[in-house]
Amino acid sequence: MPEGDAPATPAKTQRKKKFKWRPWLRALHRDLGYLAVGLTFVYALSGLAVNHIADWDPNFTNFEREFVLEGPLPDDEQQAAAIVMSAAGIEETPLDVYSPADGELEITLETSTLFVATKTGKVYEEGQEERFALRAANWLHLNRGKKAWTYFADGYAGALLLLAVSGMFMIPGRKGLMGRGAVLVIAGIAIPLAYLAYVGGP
Repeated sequence: MPEGDAPATPAKTQRKKKFKWRPWLRALHRDLGYLAVGLTFVYALSGLAVNHIADWDPNFTNFEREFVLEGPLPDDEQQAAAIVMSAAGIEETPLDVYSPADGELEITLETSTLFVATKTGKVYEEGQEERFALRAANWLHLNRGKKAWTYFADGYAGALLLLAVSGMFMIPGRKGLMGRGAVLVIAGIAIPLAYLAYVGGP
C-alpha cells in the first residue's frame, strides 16, 4: 500500500427505516374505541328499547295504587285535594282539580291522576314513572337536545366510521382485508341489501 493512502472502507449504505403505519392505526382504533364506549352504551341500549316500541313504552312504566282515607272529605275541591295529596305523600302542585260528578274528585298531576270517592274516602291512583336512565338515553338518541347535542352525535358518527375503516386495515394477510376480512365485510354489506330486496325497499 503506498504510503499516505488511507485504507479503503466499504461504502455505508444508509437505509431509511420503513414507516410502519399499522401500529399507529391500531393505536388510533384503540383510543377511539375507548372514547366511544360511553356513547355506544347510550345508543345501543336506547336503540334496543326504541326498536320494540310497539311492545312496550321505552320511557315510562305504568303503576297504580289504592288507599282509603278516614271519613268523608270536605265539599271544597281544593281542600279535599290537599288532604288527599298529603295522605298520598305528594308535594307537587296539581295541574287540575275538578269534580266530574257528585261525590267524585279527580286530581291531575304531572305523571299521574288520582280518582277520589269523596264520600267514602277511597282513592285510586294511576300514572307513569320514568324508566331509570333509559329515558335519558332515549332522549339523547332521538336528539331531543337539538343543536347542542347534534355536534356530539355527529362526532360519534364520525368516530364509528373511523373505527369501521381502521378496523379493516389493522391486520395484514389472510386474516385481514385480503382474506377472511373481505368475506366478512362483503357479508356485512350484503345483509341489509338482501333484506331490502326481500321486503321490497322503503
